[in-house]
Amino acid sequence: MIEHVIETDLEPAVMGLTFGVELRAASEPGFDPQDLGRRIGDFLPVGSKSDAELCDELRLVAAFEAKLAGYKTELVIALASKRPPRRGEPLDEMWGPGEVQLPQPSEFFPDELSHVLHLSRTAATDLAETANVLHTRCRETWGRLADGRLDWPRARAIAAELGWPAKDLPDRVVAAVEAEVLPRATELKIRGLRELVRARLLAHGVDLSEQRRRRAESTGNVTVQPGYDGMAELRVRMPVAQARACRDAADRYARMLRADGDPRPLGLLRADMIAQLILRPWDTTRPAVTAQLSITAPLSCLRAGSKQVAAVDGQPITSDHLREILTELDAVCPGGLQAPAGGSLHISLVDPISGELRAVLTRAELETLVRRGCPDHSGESCDCPVLDRPDPVDRYRPSAAQYRFVRTRDRTCRWPGCTNAAAWADLDHVTAHACGGPTDCANLCCLCRRHHRIKTHEPGWLFVMTDDGVLTVTSPAGISRTTWPPGMHSDSTEPPPF
Repeated sequence: MIEHVIETDLEPAVMGLTFGVELRAASEPGFDPQDLGRRIGDFLPVGSKSDAELCDELRLVAAFEAKLAGYKTELVIALASKRPPRRGEPLDEMWGPGEVQLPQPSEFFPDELSHVLHLSRTAATDLAETANVLHTRCRETWGRLADGRLDWPRARAIAAELGWPAKDLPDRVVAAVEAEVLPRATELKIRGLRELVRARLLAHGVDLSEQRRRRAESTGNVTVQPGYDGMAELRVRMPVAQARACRDAADRYARMLRADGDPRPLGLLRADMIAQLILRPWDTTRPAVTAQLSITAPLSCLRAGSKQVAAVDGQPITSDHLREILTELDAVCPGGLQAPAGGSLHISLVDPISGELRAVLTRAELETLVRRGCPDHSGESCDCPVLDRPDPVDRYRPSAAQYRFVRTRDRTCRWPGCTNAAAWADLDHVTAHACGGPTDCANLCCLCRRHHRIKTHEPGWLFVMTDDGVLTVTSPAGISRTTWPPGMHSDSTEPPPF
């Protein structure tokens, strides 16, 4: 940082003292990761502060957090303006509501924002949309936020109510409601603030409840939220009437089981009935659907008393739980492990030191290799390699063995933070095939369709992968994130900041 120093002497007529005034004009400092190791409490110790001083300091910190949030939205908008959409790219109607609009960014801007801030794409999209509303339709709200007079949760609540739901309203109506709400914003809870905004809109003859309902219904989805101790939550977002009806049906069937003498807890019976009603293993009138469940475990997990940890779709389970699942799937037999009906069994050979995946094969392939042994030293003991990753192929499309190896190695999309399953991902050439990149496992990784499109069509992104599958993704602004294949040991002991 270059500093320009100007010194002057002032002689005020106060006790004949001379004060030296130093003015410094410095260039803007860049982000220095070393600053992250310096704690504010080391310079402003809290132990000696009184109760009143602690409260004053907390209020000051809250004001600075608001100021930083306001500055953050400015940074988001500025970065978005540098990411114009590609020619022919469809415009997003949710960017720039109302009459005053900002230039619309690329459809992949939320992905870059999530990459920079290490957020989920959903959180990054919400941040970008809120920043857009604050800088177009709710400038007074943004001003109070940037001045430290309104906190981020309340500013975001106002933007949520006056943003997309009110996109068809004239700006003068939005400005009038904003002016009526802001004087009371700091005294209300978040829910009360949102209700006040809706009440003032109604006072102006505007009812947006139907628009909000239609948008909310469009967000319906089914997700799995990992829990603990081998449990997870199946979450279904649907209209309230459907949700109530589904829960009531599960409850009634559960009570019928209880009346028939099933001693299990009622909550467990409800959960079991939901699974039965969805999977319907007895129903042969519908098209067959095979659910995919990926179980990853070391062979030692199958031994009684093992303390090794297995995983179901990435969620850890105990070895006892693993044996229960495999028994239920008929994958355990007197002859050892076998593929369950309608499923597959792959055996992965992993380097015990680095955790690097070396080979993936079926049980039959492994048995054949064991019987055949080394072709050059039949019947002898040797150190010749007889098994490794699949060979490269001289074409664009990977071989079936390469699909199996790379999907086993990656397990999910390799974009940093993405958890889309590898089974639904594309096998992408890290160095493009058209640019001479080989169709080799050392140049292939799993990318979901969206992140595959970013790599292919969005300029400025750089993907680099090492021979053992360590992938580094660098954004157009130079922000790098590195992902390691699951189970592989990272050489870095300190994760990158943010």
